[in-house]
Amino acid sequence: VRTHACSSPDRIQIWTGGMCGVTVHSHCQDGCPDCSKTKHRPKASIINSPLQNDTMKTKTRRIPERPSSAVYASDSFRRSILGSCRGRGLSLSKSVSSNNIVGFLSEDASLGLRRILSQSTDSLIFRSRAMSVESLSDDGEAQYSSVLEDTEVEGQHFKADSWSLAVERSFLQKHHRAVIKRQDVIYELIQTELHHVRTLRVLERVYRQGLQDELHLDPSTVEALFPQLDHLCHIHARFLSQLLQRRSDSLEPGSARNFTIQRLGDILMDQFSGQPAEDMRKSYAEFCTRHLKAVKVYKETLSKDKRVQAFIQRVSRSPALRRHGYQECILLVTQRICKYPVLIQRILDCTVDEEEASALSQALLKARELLTAIEQQMDELQKSQRVEEIHATLDPKVVARVRDGRVFRPEELLRRSLLHEGTLFWKSPGSRLKEVQVLLMTDILVFLQEKDQKYIFTSLDKPPVLSLQNLMVRPIANQERGMFCISDASPPEMYELHAASKDERSVWTQHIQQAVRKCPSREEFPLIESEHKARIRRLKADLQHKDTEVLELLHQRVALFSELSELSSGQSLHSANPRSLFRADTLQAPRAERLLLEATKEVDTLSDLLLGSSGSSTPDLSPMCHVDVSLNGAHVHKEICQRLLSLSTGLHALQGAVIKQDSILELLLQPEEEWRCRRDMDSPEVGAIGELALLQRQHSLLQDELLRLRDAERRFKQSERERARLEQQMRHLLSVSASKQGATAPRNKVCTVRWQSQDLHDASDEDMEVVTDDEEDEEEERAAQRFKDLQAASEV
Repeated sequence: VRTHACSSPDRIQIWTGGMCGVTVHSHCQDGCPDCSKTKHRPKASIINSPLQNDTMKTKTRRIPERPSSAVYASDSFRRSILGSCRGRGLSLSKSVSSNNIVGFLSEDASLGLRRILSQSTDSLIFRSRAMSVESLSDDGEAQYSSVLEDTEVEGQHFKADSWSLAVERSFLQKHHRAVIKRQDVIYELIQTELHHVRTLRVLERVYRQGLQDELHLDPSTVEALFPQLDHLCHIHARFLSQLLQRRSDSLEPGSARNFTIQRLGDILMDQFSGQPAEDMRKSYAEFCTRHLKAVKVYKETLSKDKRVQAFIQRVSRSPALRRHGYQECILLVTQRICKYPVLIQRILDCTVDEEEASALSQALLKARELLTAIEQQMDELQKSQRVEEIHATLDPKVVARVRDGRVFRPEELLRRSLLHEGTLFWKSPGSRLKEVQVLLMTDILVFLQEKDQKYIFTSLDKPPVLSLQNLMVRPIANQERGMFCISDASPPEMYELHAASKDERSVWTQHIQQAVRKCPSREEFPLIESEHKARIRRLKADLQHKDTEVLELLHQRVALFSELSELSSGQSLHSANPRSLFRADTLQAPRAERLLLEATKEVDTLSDLLLGSSGSSTPDLSPMCHVDVSLNGAHVHKEICQRLLSLSTGLHALQGAVIKQDSILELLLQPEEEWRCRRDMDSPEVGAIGELALLQRQHSLLQDELLRLRDAERRFKQSERERARLEQQMRHLLSVSASKQGATAPRNKVCTVRWQSQDLHDASDEDMEVVTDDEEDEEEERAAQRFKDLQAASEV
């Protein structure tokens, strides 16, 4: 046990304050400030006996030490990072070895996680040994302890160092050594995940909440200090809950300590594949990319704002947070992602079951693919940030002339990706080697010079922008560091470049040749973008950025509503919809129709809960309903709150989907002629791909119109045939009526002609028979009625 003032052991005489509880050596007493918070100062007591030392130690609340396996792959790795801890100061060695964690990473990975794991620890600021030893009040200690109370509850079964020490000895003796080894590794995975979640919650609930709520720092500064923190907390809280649930399901009957986890591959596959893996890739790539900037912002804020200094000192004196400084937590989070492949590999090595081994092998492959994807995205993000930095240092008034005389402006760099960057020496005829900064981008080589701490385009005998279209790279004979870049122009141009070493020339040659093979055509990617297309590209980027902001705000609003519902109901509620509802750029993005149906269903269910299951629109409940509510009132209240939360989440997700669709429709429903006129004003030449798409569209429209006309023609011919048939029937009826009126036969017996029309062109068959006067009158009435019906039909 160390004292508060120095790192010497407490076996010699020590002095403790009666009220403040500060423990120092007797010879260090003069260096301690007076305890101004106490009205009555008791006399100092000299503690000599071991019994008194033990009594004092038992009164001090001990916080379980964070195991070294929480982040570090081995003790040597832990020592290389943390070094020796003396008192309240923390010193790190200057180099960080990451071989035990990321040994499987590609050797040519010059950026990303390998840089973070092997970076100089000069980026860390550690607590000064001259920090004030003013005691922390009991209220402050209780505050931070309550903030991390749920983490302590979750980790109450993982306080032991290993599974072998966590279970009972009699239960341990029943298992083989290989099983014990496997369970120890699984136990370590769950324990380290628990510590990782605790680290994230310290960042979220202690540092960010304190800086945001107590000090009211600028939101942009808070966001820069804690990038992607909410997403990481959600991801790992979900993963930890699955691991703890599997541990609970694996408990021996009648025991709360003894458990044996047989299957873990399904949980690992679920975490490192699909949407969870996509969320981890995006969150960790951005977090690790912005981690150095976050530390820089932290240093600047800490040096300028005394309120922040006081807050950090107060937090650092808490026993619960003594080993959780801001920079330490940030560094631990960046290193956590590299630990998963190591642990999964160790679990796989101890697994005998073939089915479980197959699942673990797939999970290991997914974890390594995820780590590689994070590395690649970090590299892309860092290069994108580098392009923005270079653009910011370029004078906006400085332009470059390309081979055909057009103007190349600095804004053209922003729409390209940086592939490689470095320093080369450009030799022009009749001059010495000139040092230039070379940017290898998507389709061009850009040569820059540094002047007055700013970049300008190189001004030599050749244009500073060289196209990669059919560019050839050849080494210079008898010069191991020189190379020629020959452009595909008429006449060709040759750039003579020299590297610092032969190996560097080989690297540049390899990168340039790869870029030439992947270089897009000028129809797809023009060298200089027109003003109209540049504006369209900027508007699309701004639109996508605003969509992302709206979706993020909707997610935050749902989270606030969920918290409000939990506080109102006093019970824990679970949102029915996952975070993928608010991800409109993935295949799992929802559609508005399905969301609307789900929201409508939730409204119906909520109505049944409020009005009864009978479906009545009146608010009166039946006696049985009153009994159910009185007996299960808490259950119904929780159900109503859960349904309200689901409805709110569904409606907000529907709003996000509709916003995304409306943004797309605004572009698609614009008049085609207007777009064509705007496009022709700036760019009279239309690409072959655009012309082909336009012709295909016109061809499909013409085919649809032809089918419509053929259908109309068929309906017209059918109506003509129907009209001819009706006219024939009318003529026949008129002839029958005329023959009856001119007949002079007796009224008691008449002859009628009963006709039947077989089709439009068949002759009528006449059948003569004798009828009475009554039947004759009825027949005449029916004929007259048929005549009226046919006449009405013909008019229609």
